[in-house]
Amino acid sequence: MMEDLHPLYIGCIRSRDRISSPQSWIIGLLITRSAIGIVGLTEREGYGSLLQTIYGLLILFQVIHFRPQVPLMENIQEQPPQQQEGVMKSSRFKRVCVFCGSSPGKNPSYQLAAVELGKQLVERNIDLVYGGGSIGLMGRVSKAVYDGGRHVLGIMPLTLMPREITGDPVGEVRAVSGMHQRKAEMARQADAFVAMPGGYGTLEELLEVIAWAQLGIHHKPVGLLNVDGYYNFLLTFIDNSVNEGFIDPAARHIIVSAPTAHELMCKLEEYTPKHSGLSWEKDQLECTAKSDIAR
Repeated sequence: MMEDLHPLYIGCIRSRDRISSPQSWIIGLLITRSAIGIVGLTEREGYGSLLQTIYGLLILFQVIHFRPQVPLMENIQEQPPQQQEGVMKSSRFKRVCVFCGSSPGKNPSYQLAAVELGKQLVERNIDLVYGGGSIGLMGRVSKAVYDGGRHVLGIMPLTLMPREITGDPVGEVRAVSGMHQRKAEMARQADAFVAMPGGYGTLEELLEVIAWAQLGIHHKPVGLLNVDGYYNFLLTFIDNSVNEGFIDPAARHIIVSAPTAHELMCKLEEYTPKHSGLSWEKDQLECTAKSDIAR
C-alpha cells in the first residue's frame, strides 16, 4: 500500500513521530502536496538535478522544522531513576539520632543548619530520633523532618516535659524515667549520631557515644555538624589529647566532622571504623543494656 504513494508522502508519514502537534502534521502534508506539484512540473520539463535538490530540501525542512521541542514520553520513562525528579536518595541508615540544644543560639546559622539537617534526612528517607523538645534547635530539626513526612521519635524524661515541650509535641514522644534511660533508648533506636551546636547536655551526649564507640559497645558513625566553626575548640582539644598520648590516633577517626549537613551526611554514609574496641559479648551477654545500644 505504501509503495503506491509518492516518495514525499512516504517521507512525511515515516517522520510523523517527530511532528510536535497535529497542526504541524497537517502543515507538513500541505507542504509535501505542494512540493509534489513542483516535482511533477520539473519531471515533465526534464530538470533532473533541480528535482533532486528540491526533493532533498523539502524532506530536510519537514523533519527538522517540525521536530518537537520536548522529549517523547517513552524517552522520559526510559530514564534511569536517579535522573528523574523527586526520587529519594538511598541511605544505609533508617534512623539518625540528633543531639542539639534546647536553645536556638545567638547565631542564626545554627537554626538554618538545623532545618537543613532535617531536610537532608528527609531527602535520604531517614527517620529522626532526638531528645523530644519542641523548642530551640531541637524544635527546628524535628519540625523539618516531620513536615517532610518522615517519622520523628522524641525521647524525654517526664521531669523535662513541662520545660522543653511548648504547645503540641512534634511526632511521637516517648516518656522515660531519667536521663540515663533517655540516652540508652536514643542510642538503641539510632543507626548513627549527629551532634549540632548545644550546651552541656549536647556535649555530654556526644562524648558518651564517642566513648562507647571507642570501647566497642557500638560501631555506629558519630558526626559533628561544625556550624561556623562552633566545635573548633573541641576538635583542637581532641587533637591535643592525641598528641599528648591520651587518645589513640585510630580513635580520633571516630568523630566525623563537616561544616554543612550535606557534607556531613555524605561522610557518615562512607564511614568505616578504623579503631579496635573491646569484645563485650564474652563477659557481658547477660547485660541487655549493652546489646540494646549496639543494636
